[in-house]
This record gives sequence, C-alpha cells and structure tokens, in this order.
Amino acid sequence: MQQLQVQLGDRSYPILIGAGLLGEASLLSQHIRAHDLLLVTNTTVGPLYAARVHASLPRRRIVDVVLPDGEQHKTLANISSMLDVLVANRYSRDACVVALGGGVVGDMSGFAAACYQRGIDFVQLPTTLLAQVDSSVGGKTGVNHPGGKNLIGAFHQPRAVVADTETLASLPLREMRAGVAEIIKCAMICDEPFFTWLEESIEPLLELRQDVVAHAVRRSCEIKADIVRRDEREQGDRALLNLGHTFGHAIEAATHYKSWLHGEAVGAGLAMAATFSARAGFMPTADVERVAALLRRAGLTTSAADVRSVDALDAMRIDKKVKEGRMRFVLLRGIGQSFLTSDYPEDALQRTLAEHFA
Repeated sequence: MQQLQVQLGDRSYPILIGAGLLGEASLLSQHIRAHDLLLVTNTTVGPLYAARVHASLPRRRIVDVVLPDGEQHKTLANISSMLDVLVANRYSRDACVVALGGGVVGDMSGFAAACYQRGIDFVQLPTTLLAQVDSSVGGKTGVNHPGGKNLIGAFHQPRAVVADTETLASLPLREMRAGVAEIIKCAMICDEPFFTWLEESIEPLLELRQDVVAHAVRRSCEIKADIVRRDEREQGDRALLNLGHTFGHAIEAATHYKSWLHGEAVGAGLAMAATFSARAGFMPTADVERVAALLRRAGLTTSAADVRSVDALDAMRIDKKVKEGRMRFVLLRGIGQSFLTSDYPEDALQRTLAEHFA
C-alpha cells in the first residue's frame, strides 16, 4: 500500500492506494470510525463490492443507497432521495456517508454529506480509474443542472480516500480510457517528465500492469493534492485542474450527459486546449501533435463531430471560470506549462471550435 497526505490543516486526510484494500477490515475501520453509515453506490458497482465493504465493517449500522448508473442521474432529485434516507433513519451529525463507486457516486455522496445537518463526514472508496486519480480527491462535490455541468455543489473534503486498484479489473476498457484522460491532464498541467513516461507506458497502463497503474495513480494524486493544498477553493492555481474541462463540459452539456463519458469529453477537451494554445501563439505545434498522438494511443477521440460549435460555445458561456462576462481558459505554453487566462485572440477560439466541432 502507498499513502500520501492532502495537507489542509485540520481538514487534512490520507489517500491510500493499493490492491485489495476494500477487504482490509482493520484499514477501513481505522479510517471509517462512525457507527452509523450511509453506503452510497450504484447498480453496477454495488453488486460487485458492497458486500465486501459490509464484511470489512462489522457491527456497524449500515444503510445502503443504490443509485442508477450514469452521469444523467447526477441530479438534485437523487440528492433529495439520499437526504430522505438519512432523515428516515434518524442519522445524527456523527454519522458518515461512504461513497463506493466512480465520480458520480463520489460527487453526489459528498454533496449530500455537505448538506445534511450542515455537514457530516464522508469517505471516498473510488472504484474507477477516473475517480481514483481525480474526482475523489479535493473536496469538490455537486450535481449537474440542465444548463451546465456541476453548477450546484459545495466544497466538502473527505476524511479519507481509499483507492483499491483491484477494482479496476472490473472496468470496461472504455472506462479505463476515460480515466487515462485525467492522468494525461495532470501531466499536461505541470509535469512534462510524467507526460514522457505516459508516452512510454500507455499500453501497459491500459493493460492494468500493477506497477504501472500504481505509479500513474500515485503521481496523479500527488499533483492534485499539491494544487489543492495551495488553493482549496479555486481562487487561483486550482483552476489549472480544469485543463480541457471547459471544452469537455460543453460536450457533455450539449449531448445531455448521455453519449460521452466525462473522461472521454475531457480527452477531447485536452486536444482542443492544446490546439487553442497553439493558435493563440502560446504553444509549439510539435507539442500539440504529441498530445493528440498520446490521446489517440489511449483510444480517445480528439474532436466532437456530434456537437455543433454554436451549441458548444453557448454551453461554455456559463462555465464556472467565466468572469465579468469573459470566458477564461486553461491554456499551455508547452506540455507541463499551464496557465489561466482571459487574454487570447478571439479568432483563435473560433478556429479551434471550427476544427474540433461540427
């Protein structure tokens, strides 16, 4: 098992990474201390791993909430249902919400925990690659709105993140590829040597070679934990973690969260951010080609032919990074050199949209 710490003063918490951790009763008991637990999972993950979590936490009062699987179910209505269960079971402020699943389960569990009695504990047990390397870390919680991605939510840090890499063996290849997009994003933000390592290791990563997976998960978590430590509530550097997401969220919103996985949309968004950076005069064309080549080797698409550019632009205008009516983007001066800006040539954006959207 590997362990690192998200350093946030009295809200600091560990990230534990290793194979078979969901079956480690002493480990889970150490980090999930409440007696009353709400175990939130979904119809795909629950049948695979919920019994293992129950067995590792004996003599607890555990009530399960099983959500439908899919981004389109990340709604206020389902949050309301989760809160109804907490109230019906008379859970008090010393209860804990345990998220067993991917990013949707984690985001919704954290938001319900943030809302219930003005905030109770929650613990992340991420079972997808995307959740293990990204969404389970950092305390962003929330739900989607028909007008945009993650527009309703709260910052609420978990008490611990326990990433059992054995669960990745049950993922479809499409889900693995979606998670790899977030790993590539981390490297593009601030670590060119990690990007080079990914170019050398992408096939064994997708084949789930354990040493490669462990390094990719740990390094991605290290990058995100360091950025969150510096800027917990996205007032500055944390916005860099949204590289590719302004485009990606627009793809998801325009397709009603039904046809693209989040990581797939982020992968296309990374290609678009690289193209935009080059067209704006910031990034060498050779680096754009490296990004596109790695995304393709990971099995990810670099365009969104099913989304009209006008619809994408409309969705981007309500992105959370919009400030004083001006869209801001995370762009690149090179691989590993990201920055947030609202100062870019408008024609560079329009040319990027024309190239990557319908």
